[in-house]
Amino acid sequence: MSCSGCSGAINRVLGKLEGVKSYDVSLEKQEALVVAEPSLEYETVLRTIKKTGKKVNSGEADGEAKSIELAD
Repeated sequence: MSCSGCSGAINRVLGKLEGVKSYDVSLEKQEALVVAEPSLEYETVLRTIKKTGKKVNSGEADGEAKSIELAD
């Protein structure tokens, strides 16, 4: 994320994603922290963020590193 438009795009999609309890998108830290219902799968959040065209460099869920690759 290099501008407020980038972080704004991620804010918009996370705000519409059912199951997201809260989120914080930090342009300064270049990260998005998402708190979600247990029923919302990590891959769904990842896919939603990637649809904005933004690159995802790393992922974590429940304190555990996760793959950023998506199955087709």
